[in-house]
Amino acid sequence: MYACSPDWKADWISEQDMEACLSLLGEKIQPSPRGRNSVSLNYGLHFTGGEPFLNFDLLVRAVEIAHELKIPSTFVETNCFWCWSDRVTGEKLHLLKEKGLRGILISVNPFYAEYVPFERTERCIRISFELFGSNVMVYQTEYYHQFRHLGISEKISLEDYMELTRGEDLTEKVELFLTGRAACRLTMFYPRFPARSFFDEPCRPPFLREWHNHFDNYGNIMPGYCGGISLGTWRDIDHLINEGIDLEERPVLNFLISDDVQGLFHFAGDYGYEESPDGYVSRCHLCLDIRKSLVSKRDFRELTPGEFYSHLA
Repeated sequence: MYACSPDWKADWISEQDMEACLSLLGEKIQPSPRGRNSVSLNYGLHFTGGEPFLNFDLLVRAVEIAHELKIPSTFVETNCFWCWSDRVTGEKLHLLKEKGLRGILISVNPFYAEYVPFERTERCIRISFELFGSNVMVYQTEYYHQFRHLGISEKISLEDYMELTRGEDLTEKVELFLTGRAACRLTMFYPRFPARSFFDEPCRPPFLREWHNHFDNYGNIMPGYCGGISLGTWRDIDHLINEGIDLEERPVLNFLISDDVQGLFHFAGDYGYEESPDGYVSRCHLCLDIRKSLVSKRDFRELTPGEFYSHLA
């Protein structure tokens, strides 16, 4: 969704900005329905990336700050690349829990399995359950059970995975958001349609919402699943909540907030955008293609960070 890549510059958020961001957000974050000390996917505060364990010291400090601010239902997301031994895995998770972390979300899918041996994922899940109990979320559990059934332990290429699972299609059972790089790289698996097919289709989930939004190291507030779009800066979050977004200065946002992808399509046409003759697999795919074209023509302040668009392929 966010076109993450080892080729991005390592623009880690500073400790000062981390504290400023969490101080602004703290009282606005809703706890899990099961309580402040529990975690749920779309509640509380989650630390993510990229991969947050790439900078473990910063992650530990982030957890400390959140705990000091009494932010509820904190958890971290990880792909488990760092879980190469029981000792290392246990020590790091124990330290995070000691600093105030409430839970963990562990990513399991064929895309991570290309780069992270599955035995590391299993290790992280096992030790996490020992430490966090019911505050462990495995996303997606369907892939976890499938990998175990297939006896996978090491890395597996996407091509080998598809060959191995021929006839066992999980796409109807799991979430897969065709946004970001997924919209560029996975289109061969889906039927394509002309742009007009998506003109009257609303964003799913809604573009503006009170749940699952992301706040990045560049200062952006991002609708949860929409990489490369900024609603404004979290430094001005109170002003944005009270006064709203200045849409006159953000024309792309204006179209997206009003659910007018047809208007965005014609707006981009004024900048030379041409409909893809191959069609699009989703409304998100169409939106992304339009935005990628617009970024190459003009500086739109809401289409940021720029590296997102340069690392889509």
